[in-house]
This record gives sequence, structure tokens and C-alpha cells, in this order.
Amino acid sequence: MNVNKLMKLASICVAAVLPSLAGTAAGGAEFNSNWPVKGKRVININTVVRVNQIEVSRNANRGKDEARDHSVEDVETFRKAVADAIPEAKVTWSFSWRALHDQRPNYVAIRKRVVEYHHQYGDEITFIPGAYFAPMYNSRAQTNRDIHDGLKLVSEMVGGGYRPRSIVAGFLAADNLRFLAEEEGIHVAQGTIWSQYGIDNGDGDGSISYPYYPSREHACKPAQGKADFIDCVNLDGWTCDFLSARKFGGNSRTGVGPIETYARMGLENGLKESLAVVRSHFGDNFKRNGFGWIIVNWEICLVKQFKPEVTAMMTTWLKEIRKEFPDAIVPLMSEFGEAWRRDNPNNDKLDYRFVQRGTGLPKIYSDANLEIRWYMNRKFRLATLRDWTKNEPEKVIDFTRYDLPAKEPPDASVKKPTRNWSLVNRINQKGRRPQDSPIPLSALTEEERRLVDEYYQKPQ
Repeated sequence: MNVNKLMKLASICVAAVLPSLAGTAAGGAEFNSNWPVKGKRVININTVVRVNQIEVSRNANRGKDEARDHSVEDVETFRKAVADAIPEAKVTWSFSWRALHDQRPNYVAIRKRVVEYHHQYGDEITFIPGAYFAPMYNSRAQTNRDIHDGLKLVSEMVGGGYRPRSIVAGFLAADNLRFLAEEEGIHVAQGTIWSQYGIDNGDGDGSISYPYYPSREHACKPAQGKADFIDCVNLDGWTCDFLSARKFGGNSRTGVGPIETYARMGLENGLKESLAVVRSHFGDNFKRNGFGWIIVNWEICLVKQFKPEVTAMMTTWLKEIRKEFPDAIVPLMSEFGEAWRRDNPNNDKLDYRFVQRGTGLPKIYSDANLEIRWYMNRKFRLATLRDWTKNEPEKVIDFTRYDLPAKEPPDASVKKPTRNWSLVNRINQKGRRPQDSPIPLSALTEEERRLVDEYYQKPQ
């Protein structure tokens, strides 16, 4: 099985760059998803406005009260950092349950200012259940009730018949995604955190890192057909360095997020890492997949918690991206999701392929001598790793089968939380079990090789 040959066959030529999205900052911009995803280099920027780090229910929370880290000035600083780089960029603002209700002057002012941004820039305002990790602490039914009531509060806050077109959630259970699509009419969700394991309050490794329709069996599993199809595009929250993502803990989310880059690595190395990840998706992998996509979630509390230079890096980062990739666009997450949904009515054409070599930067395990290759489709995801400096053969470090039955954990509660919502079966990249030890491609079973051949040995 020659994976190098397969990747060359998979590479495609992309037509000339398509026009950028309509709408300008002046006077606001209309919602626009009437554009083909193919040929686009897309950046999505989401924010979180909350009161406590984890609002595990309407009346319980984990972590300190972050009111001191939320001011209208912080919101303005962040929005200006984006606009100074790309004036027409749009931002999605997600408010937690407590942030929608808090009547302290700072939260009242923040809500008012963000509504002004909606009219000025075309920004989207939506709800974030639990301020992340809702299924880890709540029943599915309670999360659905929170989503319904939270969205209603957002609509009332904005007025004029406004309705969010997406939701930010960190993690959602499959039934929550089904509820969004069938009961709320929302078809785009940031409902998975790709590769997250051993960090924060929830684990959710096992999904695809690019857009997919989830299965009714498990949110990390792509729907296999009409019987288990959920019409809600499920999206990652932070684009990751694929080499770092193999690790357990904080490094699993290293990529474009400020905590994992600038805070951990310093401004210079953090920018190098963030740009290297962007180049991976907007460079050779853009050719392989026909489009490139970057997404980042910024918690507004970080504006005050970090030094001012960190927020200023948002401007630097976006300017550097635009300089290198002048066609890069920054639409709403919902605009991107709806555009992908229009081009892809189901998962049948899913065939994402990525190659990345490590950056060699300190503290993040992105070893410069390693090369990782990812194949992601409806039936499985497969990753191989090799030391390219020694021309070593690839070894399989992840083989997650989606053609097998999957089951999510039972309902959680505040008193009995359920941390792990991962989908792990044959081999998992984190290497936490004896069976996760890397193996040669030839060591896959005959059945597994036939499954891989179905996608990667036929003529391209």
C-alpha cells in the first residue's frame, strides 16, 4: 500500500481564485452563504462571553466569577484587532446563559455593544450552552431546553426578528445536534473540539477535523446514510497542529488558539506556530482538498487576562495571512457552514486529505523530523506517521472506523458528570491503550485493508 503515491494522486489542481464574499464593514453586511466552498481559503473567528469558566447548569458553575475580565473596553479591543487587519471580517459572538442574564453594568454594556457590531459589521450573535461542555454536566433534554431558551434570549436581545444561524458549544451530543436541526432550524454548529483529550473539562477525540454531518449514534461519527443522518454541519472549534494533536493534554489543541500558542510559547514562536498551521491548510492541503479552512475561538476574558500584546497578535496574524494569501476571507462560521451544506447534501463525497511536517518549535511536540498524513472520509479516519528525515515507512497511529456501531455515554448530571465523549475503537492517536501502539500499514487486517482500498486504491 503506497500512501505517498496515493497522496500524489489525491492532489488536484484548483481553478483561479474566486471572488471574495460580498458585504463591507461600512453600513454592515448581509448574511451571505451563496458562494462555493471550493477554491476558498476561509477563516472563522468565534468569541465567548461568559460569567464563569464552566457554567455547568443554569444555577451551578465551575471556576471563578470572571466579571472583572469582561468589560465593554475588552470587547472593543478585540473587535478592533480584527477590523484593523481585515475591515470586512465578520465575528461570531456567543453568550453564555449567565452572560445573557447578568445585569451588572459591564455585561449590560457588552450586550449593547455587540448588538451594534451586528448592525455595523454583520457579526452574528448566538448562544453557548454551558459555556462549553454542556453534555458533560447535563441531560440531553436539559441541554435542548437551554439551547431553546438561550436562542430566544439572544433574539430578544438583538430585536427586529433576529435569529441566529449557528451555535457555539464546544461539545454537543448527537441528540442536541438533531434538536438544533429539526426543532430550531439551525444547521451549523461548532459542536466538536477535534483531538481534545486530557484538557479542560471534557474529552472528545475521534471526529473528522473538517465539516461533516453527524450520525444519530454519536456526534463524532459522520452519518453513514439517511437512516442516521442529522442535517447539522458539525464544526471543530480550533484548527490544530496535527503533530501536536497526537498528544494527551494541553498540547492536543495547539494550533491557532492564543492559550496554546502565544501564552505558552511567547509571541514570536506563537506567531510562527499559528502561521505554520495556516500555511498547512492554505498551501498544499488546499490543493488536496479544494479548499482550506481555519477556525479559532477566543474567550473575551483573555483580553484582560493576557498582556495587551497577545490580543494585538490577532491583527498581526490576520495581516500576515492576507499578505501571503490575499484571497483569504473571514465570513461568519454560519456562512461557511451553510455554504458547505449547500455544496454537500450528505457525507458521500467526504474525502479530506492532509500532510503536515512538524514545525520543530519548542514546548508543543511538533517534531521537525516527523511527517503525519491524515485521510478522513465517511467510513473511517486514518493517520500515518513517519520520520521523513530517515525516509522511514509510515506507521498507522490512528484508525477510527465509522462503519461500526457507536454509542455515546448516558445522560450526565451536575452531581455525576461524564467527562469522556470520545469515539475510540481500532487505533487512537493518543496512544492511551496497548492496542494503540503504531503498526505498519501491512499489519491491518484483510478486512481493514479492503476498507482502505475502497477509498485509496481505486483510480483517482
